[in-house]
Amino acid sequence: MEIGLFGGFGEKGRTSIGVKSGETRLMLDAGIKVGAALADYHPKLLWPAGEIDALLLTHAHEDHAGALSWLLAQGFRGRILMTAETRSETPATLAGYADAADLAACPFPRDRIEIFEPGETLSIGAMRIETGRSGHVVGGVWFAVDDGSRRFVHCGDVVPDSGVFVMDTLPECDLIALDASYGADPISGVERARAIAAWVDARPAGCLLPTPLSGRSLELMAALSGPFAIHTSMREALAVQIDAGSALAPGMAERLHARLSEARDWSDGESLPALPLLADDGMGKAGPSARLLPRAADAGFPILLSGHLPEGSPGQLLHAAGRADWIRMPTHPTLPGNVAIWEGAGRPAALGHSCVSAELVPLGTHIPALRLDSRTGDVLTI
Repeated sequence: MEIGLFGGFGEKGRTSIGVKSGETRLMLDAGIKVGAALADYHPKLLWPAGEIDALLLTHAHEDHAGALSWLLAQGFRGRILMTAETRSETPATLAGYADAADLAACPFPRDRIEIFEPGETLSIGAMRIETGRSGHVVGGVWFAVDDGSRRFVHCGDVVPDSGVFVMDTLPECDLIALDASYGADPISGVERARAIAAWVDARPAGCLLPTPLSGRSLELMAALSGPFAIHTSMREALAVQIDAGSALAPGMAERLHARLSEARDWSDGESLPALPLLADDGMGKAGPSARLLPRAADAGFPILLSGHLPEGSPGQLLHAAGRADWIRMPTHPTLPGNVAIWEGAGRPAALGHSCVSAELVPLGTHIPALRLDSRTGDVLTI
């Protein structure tokens, strides 16, 4: 089995992996890298796009799905497989992050999408692909690819200790690509959620909480202790996520439905509210927060960022200028979670995706099988 590192290794963004066995070639995720120059914005394909038999997406966030139109423009004609939730959310991701020319030439191919449920096992050519819930977003999955002699696990984005979402146990494998987004950060999601709630409570006149529409929005809703507002465009999508009860921890759907029913709708023409205001996306590159971040900053309205801030993104620039605060809301594994994932998978050889090289090194002191030298563009054989 050959593993091609198309993106996300030694860097954050454009997560994408190729898997080849016999005559079958798969591509797992097709992300973009926010803020990168054109050559580094899209995956670095190591095989011609027309030779890839299937693309499988773990979820619809831009660093995993934003290059779909580009891949089609490159000549990809294979199968496209994803969950129903990913199919629903990917068009908005492409609208915000796809190259305009690629999107115009190759819009989201809804009629070509093959839907699977988390937990299903898929068969493509010589390969059998197990799937499981990721704990990251509703409809998010991990992939375990088996060709009969070797098994490779692509975690995608996972959260083993989320209080909102459920993550299924990964199987043992020969090689695992860990979600190393946070390097060796040891601070738990529970601690960070408390810190966010305290920050919000200290600002009773209101604040802005930019957040991805899927995943972290529900984590923030669960963390907030008091009333809050949401951008009105988010309500339907949040309700759909909450209705997907099998992705949520026991009792969480009822709790989140109650929170959503109490949330105030807010639209662009209104004054900034005297409440915490959730608006997507998380870095201010797209969606309502692209308009709200500069408005809030100009008005001195407090801003709390809680996720990845790519260099040059609106959120990163405001934070660097001291005009926005940042507290990470863990929606990826912290150190104990990744160690447990690796040990549960049989302590296999490991890669770390979505992490710059310097931050990967401390993680390697806790996971001795972690390869620190792997980079986008490499090909490995297992």
